[in-house]
Amino acid sequence: MKLPRRRILHLAAAAVAAPALSRVAQAQAYPTRPVRILVGAVPGSAPDVIARLIGQWLAERLGKPFVIENREGANGTLAAEVAVRSPADGYVLLLVSASYTIDPSVFDTPNLNFRRDIAPIASAVRLPAVIAVNPSLPAKTIAEFIAHAKANPGKINIGAPGSGSPQFVAGELFMMMTGAKLAMIPYRGGPPALTDAISGQIQGVIGTVLLLIDHVRSGSLRALAVTTTARSELLPDVPTVADTVPGFDANQWIGIGTPRGTPPEIIERLNVEINAALADPTMKARIAGLGGMVLPGTPADFGRFIADETEKWAKVVKFSGVKAD
Repeated sequence: MKLPRRRILHLAAAAVAAPALSRVAQAQAYPTRPVRILVGAVPGSAPDVIARLIGQWLAERLGKPFVIENREGANGTLAAEVAVRSPADGYVLLLVSASYTIDPSVFDTPNLNFRRDIAPIASAVRLPAVIAVNPSLPAKTIAEFIAHAKANPGKINIGAPGSGSPQFVAGELFMMMTGAKLAMIPYRGGPPALTDAISGQIQGVIGTVLLLIDHVRSGSLRALAVTTTARSELLPDVPTVADTVPGFDANQWIGIGTPRGTPPEIIERLNVEINAALADPTMKARIAGLGGMVLPGTPADFGRFIADETEKWAKVVKFSGVKAD
């Protein structure tokens, strides 16, 4: 039997459309079982708390549990390696952070190529850091701090979490952009660096707003500036580094990714829901309480942001010669 040409064309069009319709139906049904969110940070940390806020929102909106699974260690690499070995079906997500754009330039990670292996879903939060000093240091502003550092090259010790952390490389970026020479001291986390800065063992610290805020308010530390281009809602009287050093921007940021190859319809659905969360006044208030600022956008926006951050930190690491601890 010879089919009319129009009938053949209709059948061909239907054959092409069927997979697309199947993917759309799959995305509309998603999720049909619990979803894991891998977090490369310890329970109770700011990234972990943000992951739980997002997970709770998604669970309420999509009707299935979003389970937080902490896989801390190796600067987040352990969590990412589990993610890339998982099926690309939307049931394993990864809490993405600034560390993943720094790590390629600092650490040897043969089992992970972040930009190749992880697809961006949505950016979520910026967490500014604070440059704070012991009150005994004469500098009261960033301009005075720069001048003091240039007059005493290599003699001002500034503590920060390990050499691959966003706070540590923020100090390296500061030196690159100002010409000041600091002695950046890597610590095993923010709290011990904070303790030494308060006691005067070192002259200052670069840490998250949440870590330093009580000590800034009590006067045991003097906050000179925050590292984002906008001021922190928790420290509204503290200027930004960029007020004195135009273009300076360094912060911890958090988003959500998934194994590369996950259906784009699922990625888009998750992106829409996460952006809805970031627009919710209650969610924004809770994020602000952690010292954060919402960072909405499309998957493509997040992908470009990741590419720009990776390029920026590669230049900083090359300039500074930062090595893994």
